[in-house]
Amino acid sequence: MEGDIAHYIVVGAGSAGAVIAARLTEDPKVSVVLLEAGGRDRNLWLHIPLGYGKTMTDARVNWMYKTEPEPNCAGREIFWPRGKVLGGTSAINGLVYIRGQVEDFDHWRQLGNEGWSFEDVLPHFKRAEGNVRGGDDLHGGDGPLGVSDLESHPLCEAFIAGAQEAGIPRNPDFNGRIQEGVGYFQLTTRRGFRSSTSVAYLRKARSRPNLRIVTGAQATRVLLDGKTIAFEMVAKLEVRNYSAAVEFQLLSDEECKSINLSRTKPIDAMAEGETAQTVCLADVAEAAKKTAAWNTRRAVELFSFVTGLNAAVPLDR
Repeated sequence: MEGDIAHYIVVGAGSAGAVIAARLTEDPKVSVVLLEAGGRDRNLWLHIPLGYGKTMTDARVNWMYKTEPEPNCAGREIFWPRGKVLGGTSAINGLVYIRGQVEDFDHWRQLGNEGWSFEDVLPHFKRAEGNVRGGDDLHGGDGPLGVSDLESHPLCEAFIAGAQEAGIPRNPDFNGRIQEGVGYFQLTTRRGFRSSTSVAYLRKARSRPNLRIVTGAQATRVLLDGKTIAFEMVAKLEVRNYSAAVEFQLLSDEECKSINLSRTKPIDAMAEGETAQTVCLADVAEAAKKTAAWNTRRAVELFSFVTGLNAAVPLDR
């Protein structure tokens, strides 16, 4: 294949992609190209915690997605903001630091997914976390991702007290072993500023000679030749290919979009002799859509209202 070659290509410098690129390039023998359709995170509002009031509706840093009309929401199209900038959605979201419920991780392990129990994933959470409370058996204190406390407020305290009177326990740590209760969330901030994955991971990594960050680079096609994988991208009206010198490719959010843009075939449309890589990639993109649709229906069942629902727009729209 023609074009630049690296050991790994990561498409999308978002919440996952920025971390993947930074961790891979800790090994100086490994070269990585990180492609991001958006620009650099120089906008001040991306770093001020309350800046998401601006960036949630700023098409320069936000894909401004909407879902398909939801039949369970009277045909409404739900707004689905996603970051289009270094740091991705971690640069524009509401900053709530929440890991997930212990029982969910353990259930995944019970289903046969080795390495996904809460005790299995806990060391990775701790490694990433730089909690202002310090490290303990459940939290990390010196990781790259800043995690801070909210200041207490009289109105919040009154609400919490009312909940306690109704029998709901106060919970000082929603990332502990029990999530039930009422209390304050922690935020992904450090010293008053947002701790996006760009700040937490790429700021240190971007000076490494084995990492090349290409912004304004829209990945448009996945190219497969049976041995290597390449991504075709468009940057400033120039079409260029980046090839991975390994036989597998890490997937980020934007790569799933590239898969659909390149019209990779689903498994039931495979012709004899086509590569297993193509099957895998197509199934990932299709699963992303199906999962989002399930989330939307389930949220309606649970809450009877939808605000800021994390539901995906079909990628082939």
